[in-house]
Amino acid sequence: MKAVVIHSARDLRVEERDIDTAGPGQVDIAVEAGGICGSDLHYFNHGGFGTVRVREPMILGHEVAGRVVALGSGVSHLAVGDRVAVSPSRPCNHCDYCLKGQQNHCLNMRFYGSAMPMPHIQGAFRERLVADATQCHRINTDISINEAAFAEPFAVTLHGVSRAGSLQGKRVLVTGCGPIGVLAIIAARLHGAREVVATDVMDPVLKTAGLIGADRTINVVSQPDALNVYSANKGTFDVHFEASGNERAIRSGLDVLKPRGILVQLGLGAEISLPQNTIVAKEIEIKGTFRFHDEFGLAVDLINQKRVDFSPLLSEIFPVADAVKAFEIAGDRSRAMKVQLSF
Repeated sequence: MKAVVIHSARDLRVEERDIDTAGPGQVDIAVEAGGICGSDLHYFNHGGFGTVRVREPMILGHEVAGRVVALGSGVSHLAVGDRVAVSPSRPCNHCDYCLKGQQNHCLNMRFYGSAMPMPHIQGAFRERLVADATQCHRINTDISINEAAFAEPFAVTLHGVSRAGSLQGKRVLVTGCGPIGVLAIIAARLHGAREVVATDVMDPVLKTAGLIGADRTINVVSQPDALNVYSANKGTFDVHFEASGNERAIRSGLDVLKPRGILVQLGLGAEISLPQNTIVAKEIEIKGTFRFHDEFGLAVDLINQKRVDFSPLLSEIFPVADAVKAFEIAGDRSRAMKVQLSF
């Protein structure tokens, strides 16, 4: 089979790999679509992120969907021919965090395409993938395989929204309108947000944010003072979903959050400084959000029910043979929102 393998920064290759055999409780999947994620781009452009570095060749990818081609023994809820979205999250379900229902913090997590452990956890950008049956969620026949491949990043934002508590009737600010930011807009709307304002530094992504549900979009470069109106009376927004990892975006959000507002940090970035006096005086709650677990099944349910429309987010689809070109375009925010590979 063909697989998309990272060797080091800017050294991405399409290689031949052996096909595995499904064992007990597993299924063999012909992968058909895979979305390129921000973490995939970090491996491609920089060879890793933070202290995590690629130390051996690793198959990338964790946003995939495909078709079941074989079943291992003991699998009863799936059949050959089923189309499935595959959760990349494989917790041990035995450690203290798993037993407390916090599987996203599993001490022995095997998350596709991760260079954190050694040997690395190989990813899912491959023509055939053997997965645990519990990872596979059936998708309806009237759902495209490309829609199904959005389940993973959508689950990330559904978990982020859950960290904020109820959004019913709340005013929401989203900073950073890459794929996670715009999916956070969709998730916030589904959870009852009354108003959503989105900011970024690029007009193309802000246009997408408007198409999928933002009431107002602000380019903070061309309209640097546009958020100021929301700081009146100690702030306007109940919740701020920060998806850029940028210090300025975080600070601007703190200025316009109401007292006892909630900042949910979705985006990753470098170390930053924060205005402690503002946080203390306004009693701001700052919450992190990391991956997901049960939310993957919810994401697939919402996709199957056609309650979400990801079509404005899908920029281009490339055959796996053109993986390097796909990664180059996926990293250009002026040209692409979400790029997928076709296997």
